[in-house]
Amino acid sequence: MKKLLFVFVLILSQLSFAQTAKEIIDKNIELSGGLTNWKLLNSVLLQGKVILGIKDEYPIKIYQQRPNLTKTVISIGGKETAIEGFDGTRGYAMNYAANKLQVYPEYIPESFDNDFIDWENKGFDAKYAGKEKVGEIYCHKVELTKNVNKNIYYFDVKTYMLLKEIKKDETLVYADYKKVGNLSMPFRIESSSTKKDGDFVMILNRIDVNKVFPANTFKF
Repeated sequence: MKKLLFVFVLILSQLSFAQTAKEIIDKNIELSGGLTNWKLLNSVLLQGKVILGIKDEYPIKIYQQRPNLTKTVISIGGKETAIEGFDGTRGYAMNYAANKLQVYPEYIPESFDNDFIDWENKGFDAKYAGKEKVGEIYCHKVELTKNVNKNIYYFDVKTYMLLKEIKKDETLVYADYKKVGNLSMPFRIESSSTKKDGDFVMILNRIDVNKVFPANTFKF
């Protein structure tokens, strides 16, 4: 009887965690603008500066458009240079050794939306993993798993804004949230990786949403 009771409590506990994970994700989506507004977002233009290493600093623009089009441009000596992108067919990035853009056949574009937007329909399992601090802020820790891939998200327990995301090869820290139209977006993004070769801090001063980009914006 005790064993049966233990199994019953364990099942209830797991169901509670699953429900909690869903509630946290739903709360984030609701408080950051609502699912409808996120789905009405079709394009975004991020502008600001990116800091590489200790003092290498460059103006940056990032163009993104549904479903997975993207292009990152930095300014060097007043001249804009594309360093990465996906035009819907080809993924490309700067080959710094040759000092030119190069097509990468194995390039895997990222989805325009975060994984936790419609996570259930995308085939993810959500698990609540307790509370953990990001800096001095307590966060709800949620794990999204699909096959062998697992992403970990940290949501502020008070505001439910996403403060940290751990991917397979990269950790992203988000801060300085501001309203952009109906949506709340971070204006500071810090990236780090185990290899340390692509670490950066990006500080944005402007975000434009639902702009109509010229047809050739993302072309290689």
